[in-house]
Amino acid sequence: MKKILFLTLLCLVAAAITLPAKKKKAEGTPSIKFTETVWDFGNIKNDRPATHDFEFINQGDGNLYIVEATAECGCTRPEWPEKPIAPGKKGKIKVSYNPIGRPGSFEKTITVKTNGSPKKARVKIRGVVLPN
Repeated sequence: MKKILFLTLLCLVAAAITLPAKKKKAEGTPSIKFTETVWDFGNIKNDRPATHDFEFINQGDGNLYIVEATAECGCTRPEWPEKPIAPGKKGKIKVSYNPIGRPGSFEKTITVKTNGSPKKARVKIRGVVLPN
């Protein structure tokens, strides 16, 4: 009876030790890498929003999640994928800038939060809004 109890306990301990290691390896570590981090629109008219797609790749070995993307102000709006980006796959952050009523030069930073490395990445847009 003691032998059976000992063997059962030994199996449970071995399973408890190896399970977290296997789980960690299966999850992997995602890593975001943008193709470019700055986009210059140049001169734009102030009659409609200007947009640009910032492409990125998951260079890690785990699924990459974009947790959130935020802009400095309400004139800039980022859109990001809700589904995970698998290792080696590409995604994009679409950034729209509303120039209406904002003549002159601008530079806006968008902060992208991820579950990977880095936890926060930044991209920028800039340009000049032409007056009417």
